Order: sequence, then structure tokens, then C-alpha cells
Amino acid sequence: MSNTTFGPAVAKIAAASAATLLLSSCGAATESEGASDTVRIALNGWVGYEANAAVVSYLLENKLDYTTELLEMDEETAWQELAADDVDVILENWGHEDLMELYSAEESQQVVDGGPNGTDGKLGWYMPKYVVDSYPGIDTAAGLKEHTEVFAPSDGGSTGRLLGSDPSFVTQDQGMINHFGLDLEIDYAGSEKKQIAEVRKAYEKQEPVLFYFYEPQWAFEELDLVKVDFPDYVSMCEIDPEDVGCDYPEYELNKVYRKGFADAGGEAYQLIDNWEWTNEDQNAVARLIAEDGMSREEAAKTWVEENPDTWKPWIPADT
Repeated sequence: MSNTTFGPAVAKIAAASAATLLLSSCGAATESEGASDTVRIALNGWVGYEANAAVVSYLLENKLDYTTELLEMDEETAWQELAADDVDVILENWGHEDLMELYSAEESQQVVDGGPNGTDGKLGWYMPKYVVDSYPGIDTAAGLKEHTEVFAPSDGGSTGRLLGSDPSFVTQDQGMINHFGLDLEIDYAGSEKKQIAEVRKAYEKQEPVLFYFYEPQWAFEELDLVKVDFPDYVSMCEIDPEDVGCDYPEYELNKVYRKGFADAGGEAYQLIDNWEWTNEDQNAVARLIAEDGMSREEAAKTWVEENPDTWKPWIPADT
């Protein structure tokens, strides 16, 4: 999840290379021209993206008879694999204007902007409402500076903790800490799942917790959270990653295609191009996966059965 310099992701380059070898051994198409009966979907490391991939994959396989490959990799690797013709589509892109400019240059265009996927992205710092009730104004930059010790670990010290997620989610958090003079230290949980578990544990005990988070996100349906109010984002305010005096931008999340996949067209491309859903749709599927313990296929099947009026318009008209 990111803008030009940021980015929520999961595996490393080695994982992408292993996925490429797996595809080769399975005979998956890697030619940039011509439609294939296999669609290779980048799978980034947050459950909302997983919900996107689950439903798109389910419809491709069960309504159009395609085979799909969900390839786990971080955001930047997904762009590299897209440009190398080893991935066909990124379903949820958070900005990355720099990568779009790099890979869509007219003289050597490798990727195509696929337009919005219907969801709106928001990044920022959050805390439970009960913290704000106890310390009015702590949900502002000035109030947070005055009360950072509230978020200090219980094992001592006065430096507050900002709970991060996956360390590969590149953020502007340190730059904001520096700019606003906040006595905070970033502590990465290791993954979205582990971060939510830590937040829920604090929530159950009514303990203070401050954390980097984002929407769409199913956990907002369970937890009463307040976003910290920083000055609104303005263009280029994050240009110096060590001194960021603004909040994160908001995003109209979009799809990105391998150029050969888009040029070839075909029913798979048409379905994905037609696919747009809401934050609420994504959260419903994400919750089935993350909270109810369903497999991706089970969650997608459940949502598809309950929402035919939403997905039927995505199916190409000639099928």
C-alpha cells in the first residue's frame, strides 16, 4: 500500500523467482502476445487484496473455465514481474506513480493502467476510541506529542510505541515522527494478521495502542477506532522521507495489467476489466477469510452466491 514512495506487501524476490520456476514447470504461458487459458494474478500481503484475488479467481475458474495462478509477492516485485511478462495483473495498486512512469514509458510500454477497482484506500495512524475518551485531543498531532508516553510499553520507559504491520510495507511513519517531534518508536508486528492480533489483545484489556493501519479493512467492523488527525496531504509533502509534515494521501485504488494481457483481450481480461466492487464488498470477503477461517475459495463462493446482482455484470456479455 503506498504512493510514489510508499508501499502494504509480502514475500521477497526469491519467492517471485520460485513462483516463476513453478509456472515454467506447469507450462503456464509467459508470452506477451496472445490470450492464454491461465491467468497469473499477483497476490500482495494483506487480506483485503486476498479477498480481491479470491473472488476474481473464483469467477474466472467457475464461470469462464480459466485456470488461475495466485503468486505471493510484495508490491514492487509484482510490478517487476508484470513488466517481465511473468504476471498478468495487479488487482489493487496503491499509487506507485514512479513505477507506472517507469514501466509505461511509450517507447517501451510494459504495463497498462486498468482503471479503478472500485475501492477507496486510506492510510494513517489509528487508536481505539476509549483512548481518545480518556485523553481528549490525543487524536491530533499536538495532542499526540503531549501524550506519547501513554503508548509506552508496560515494561518501562517513556518512549511510546507505534505498532507497524509487515516491515516490507514501506511507509512515511518515521518521517512523520521526525517532523512532528514525536517521542515514538516503530515496532513491527511482522504481518497484518499479527498486528491485528496485538491490537485486539490491547482492545480486550482496554489498553492504549497506537498503530499504522488502512482502509478497506474488515477489522473496522469490530473495533471502534479513531484516525489521528495530521495536516492534510499536499503534493510532494513526502518528498523527503526523513521529514514528512503531512498525512498520507487517499487513493482511488486501481488495477494494473501486463500490456500483452490487455492487448490480447479475451474473456478473462474483459471480466477483470469489468470488475469493480466496494470497500464493503471487499471487507465482507476478507472477514470470511481472516475471522471466520474460510479458505479463499469458500469465502469467494459464499460471497458470489449471496451477491449475484453485483458480479453478473462483470461476466462478458457473449458468454
